[in-house]
Parts: sequence; C-alpha cells; structure tokens
Amino acid sequence: MTPFPDSRNAQTWSMVEGEFHFTADDFQKIAQILHSYAGIALGEGKAALVYSRLAKRLRILGLQSFREYCALISDSRQVDERLAMMAALTTNVTRFFREPHHFDHLRDKIMPALAQRARRGGRVRLWSAACSNGQEPYSMAITVLTALPEAANLDVKILATDIDPNMVAEGRAGIYREEAIEPVPVDLRRQWFSKVPDSKTCQVKDELRALVSFRELNLIGDWPMRGKFDVIFCRNVVIYFDEPTQELIWNRFAPMIENKGVLYIGHSERVSGPAARLLETDGLTTYTLKDRA
Repeated sequence: MTPFPDSRNAQTWSMVEGEFHFTADDFQKIAQILHSYAGIALGEGKAALVYSRLAKRLRILGLQSFREYCALISDSRQVDERLAMMAALTTNVTRFFREPHHFDHLRDKIMPALAQRARRGGRVRLWSAACSNGQEPYSMAITVLTALPEAANLDVKILATDIDPNMVAEGRAGIYREEAIEPVPVDLRRQWFSKVPDSKTCQVKDELRALVSFRELNLIGDWPMRGKFDVIFCRNVVIYFDEPTQELIWNRFAPMIENKGVLYIGHSERVSGPAARLLETDGLTTYTLKDRA
C-alpha cells in the first residue's frame, strides 16, 4: 500500500478531497468488510470510486464522516446497510444475450441432448449464478424454449441467484425498458415480451417467467442447493474477487456440474486452482467436466 505522507497522521490524512473526511483507515475498513461479506477485493486505486459512491449513502443517513459510516457497517446487525454499501460499490452490467456465443453453444451443442432427456421424463437444471436483474436467466430461458417449446410442462427449471435483493426483485418482476430488450431478436421479442400499457417498458410473459426461479445467494456463503446442474452461467463476476477467492468459487462449482454439463464464464476470466484439473475447455470461455473414465 502506498505510504502515507506522514504515517503518524494516517488517521487524519484524507485520501480524497471532498465533503467528507476519508482516511486510509476508513478505506481499509470498508474494503475488509466488503471482502469478508461478498468476496470482492478493492485495491487502493478504487479510493475515489469508493468515496464518490458512498458519499451518497452518508448524505442519506445524515452522517458527518466516513468514520461514522465505518462504525455503522461494523455493527453485525446492520445487514441492510452492508447490502446497500455492496450495491453502491458494484456495477450490475448486464444485457440480454450478452456474449452471444454462449447462447449459441447452449442451443446447438447442449440443448439437443437435454431436450431428449426432458422429453423422456428426465430432470434438467440450469443456474444463472450471478443473475443481476434477470436479463441473463431470461436469455437462458428463451434459448431453452427455442430448443424445447414444451419445457414449462416438463421437469426443466432455471435457478437465478444474486447477492443483491434489489436485483433479485427486478428479475422476479421481469419488467424492462424497451431499449433493454433490443438485443433480443425481433421474432423472439414479439413472442416472449408484452408491452406494458402507457409506458416505455415491456414485461416478460408468464410462460417464460414460470421457467425461472429467483433467489438471493452470496457466492461465498452457504449454497443450499442439493442437486447438480447441467448448465451453469457465472460470468464477469469472479473478476471482482482476489485469486484465492476465485479458486475457491471455481472449486465449488466443479462438483455441482452434471456429467457432460457445462460452465460458462466471462470473457476475461479463466478457471484456475484445483478446479482446472477437473474442467476442460469446450469453446470460448466454456468448460465441461473432464472424462474421468
């Protein structure tokens, strides 16, 4: 970490000039709590971002300093404010059919076998492990229903999880601004979305919503799921974790993947650590379990 101008004044030197005093100790406390709570690693270069985003929380709460804010979030009872802090410090970048090669792979290489299994009465499970406001799992659902139109009447389910309850609520509602659904091909847009009257929004149709179950889940917390998944999407999330946490997450995913199942990850991510011995690439940022025969 960059030395203070005078280490004796670490408590009083402000890292960022602004309305509120913001010391290196404040930054370190916020970074430590965010890491322990959500696994997200904050480098010192993020000090200005932390200040600008959390200064809004201080104003809302009527606090006078970051020292007061750190005392607040250090209280284990302040779960809601920790969630608000996390939401402020993370960016929910998502869109329908983001990184479209994954959905092409799902449709062309994975769904034919899963469709056959489902039609024979078998179980099919997919998981969007950091679903944001639902655009990813609904893209998955559209892809599933394109290959298997009767999926809603079979044992096919998509689990959509996110640590942010606000994102989970948005996903469950399934209402998006018209510009948000533009990446959806026109024919599929007409099939799966309805215009909300007197607004510039559209809602996901009930048949599509019925395929997806939204739940809150912290990836570094407990995973209550018991069964395995045929498809897991976890994209552009672990880049916010430090290397040991990344390896931990990959290693937890590996035993959750069914034989011949697939894990899709973000364009700048790579599976590392012990899981790299269990998974092999099957296309761009696409992994399957290695054949153990």
